[in-house]
Amino acid sequence: MTSKVVYLGDLRTECTHIQSGTKIITDAPLDNQGKGEAFSPTDLLATSLASCMMTIIGIYCKNHEINFDSCTAEIEKIMGVNPRKVEKIIVHMDFTGNNWDSFTLEKVIIAGKTCPVAKTIEDSVQIEFNF
Repeated sequence: MTSKVVYLGDLRTECTHIQSGTKIITDAPLDNQGKGEAFSPTDLLATSLASCMMTIIGIYCKNHEINFDSCTAEIEKIMGVNPRKVEKIIVHMDFTGNNWDSFTLEKVIIAGKTCPVAKTIEDSVQIEFNF
């Protein structure tokens, strides 16, 4: 088991990671009858892309003895209609603070783009990267 999800009512869920017990609350977004008081499930999908990329970049850097000191990402999620689904995710990733040459940066970016979340959604969601 990976997780357990419980419906709390009023379009809200509580998601529990089985191994750690960590909890995440989700809420339907304002544009879909919710309160927008927490991540929506589609927000988590979009956000998990950047989180996964950073994790894979961290592994790549560790395995290649590259210092990986900082990274931030801002995510834009664009919803489509008919059907309502995540149509596009734009990831703005900032590596400021890392002392990498252009060759290293290119290798790090390639590694990040191969993360499992990107590979899972690449055929059904447009992904745009800005570094």
